[in-house]
This record gives sequence, C-alpha cells and structure tokens, in this order.
Amino acid sequence: MDSLELRPIGHVRTDKRLKFDAPHQPDADSEETNRIELLPGYELALSDLDTFDRIWLLWWFHRNTTWRSRVLPPRGPAKRRGVFATRSPHRPNPLGLTNVQLLKVEGLTLTVGPLDLVDGTPIFDIKPYITRIDAHPEASLGWIGEIEAEMAQQERFEIELSDLARRQLTYLREIWNIDFTDRAYDLLSLDPTPHRTRRILRIDDHLLRMACGPWRLYYSINGRAVRIESVAKGYADETLAAEFGEDIQDRDAQMAFAREKF
Repeated sequence: MDSLELRPIGHVRTDKRLKFDAPHQPDADSEETNRIELLPGYELALSDLDTFDRIWLLWWFHRNTTWRSRVLPPRGPAKRRGVFATRSPHRPNPLGLTNVQLLKVEGLTLTVGPLDLVDGTPIFDIKPYITRIDAHPEASLGWIGEIEAEMAQQERFEIELSDLARRQLTYLREIWNIDFTDRAYDLLSLDPTPHRTRRILRIDDHLLRMACGPWRLYYSINGRAVRIESVAKGYADETLAAEFGEDIQDRDAQMAFAREKF
C-alpha cells in the first residue's frame, strides 16, 4: 500500500488561533473548555461515549507540509533528537494523538477540557481512554524524564516589565483583546536562552527577541530575572499594506500599533 486516504470526521473549535497559543501538551490545571464539532453522519457513532471521562483524539498537523528525521524539541537544551523519540509536529505522516477530558456530548458537539490544538484542526478518530489499558505510570520517560528532573531542580526566572512594555501590552489587551503573555511568560520563566524551536533569537550582547505568533517580545536577562523591554509587530508595514496582507493574523492591530506613540 503506497498511500492511504483519510477524511476528517470533524474539527476543533477553540480560541487558540496560532501555534504559539497552544501549549506543547494540554494544561491539566487549566479550566478552559473547547469543542469538537463532528460532521453530519456520525450521530450514532457517538452513542455511549458520554459514559467515559476521558477520550483520545487522533488528528492532523494540518499546518505542516514537511518532516525531519531529527528535530529540535522545545524542552531542554538545543539538542536534536530522532523524530520518533519526540512529539514534534514535523513527522512523515503528521498525525497527532491527544488525551482530553470529555465534559459533555450534545448532538454532534463534544465539549472537552484543555487542548494543545489550534482552531480548525481536523479530527480523524475518537477513542475512549481506558485507565487499565492506557495508563502505565511506571514506564520510563526516556530523555524527557531526564530533562523534567533537571527542570524540577531549577529556579524559575522572574518576569519584569519596563514601563514601555507595560503600556504596549495594556494597549493590545484593552483595545484589541490581544494577550499572548501567559504563554510567553511561561516559556521565558523556564528558559529564556536562545532556542530556534522556542523562536528565541539573540539580537546583541544584552537583548533577545522572542516571536509570539505575529508579535515580538524584546527582553534582557539579569541573573534570574527576565525584563521585557518592549513589544513590536512581526510584519513590516509594506507587507501589512500589501493585498495578500489581509490574511495576516492581527493585521489591523499591527497597523494601528505602528501608529501609536507609546
């Protein structure tokens, strides 16, 4: 068999619009809710699913078009790993597997708990989570366990804001309802050093830049403190003004941000 045709049975509906918005794994402590909307024709297939507390979602990394044999995971130092020893989205067949809490089944809509997926993600299959079969707490976590043990011993970095950054972030939140700081601060508090997968780049000896979807955070590091110096848009004015710029995330907000005198 040289090829296999798969068809989505439904799609994810969530407030997470960008890859940056989605955590690398579902946040078990979050109280967020999301939806899985199935296509017509699967009504009977959902019978009895509401008797389970958790389910598996089999889905497609629909924004990826390439794969790599060795990838750079976001966790830990900048060290490449074999793709099959990671949960990287850059896979030969970009299939994803996520375990989620099932809260409610109404018609063709499933209400679920925290997700690590973006809005519109195609769903291929749903399976019940069975603790006796699916849970193996004694199993080795491999290199991930080693990294997590090291991180547990490390003190988190404190996040500080300059007056400028505070004004800029307040403007985005109050005027445009844009707030990417929870995700950004969580990543920076763990490890603010340069890392391609975390999209952190060193600008000079004192300044680093983190890409947060279509936005940029510029910051410095002083001991165990990360100071956010400023916020910037991620696209040039010419790109935003171009005809194809209409498809850029937060385009209007970026254009207005550029005109503000902070």
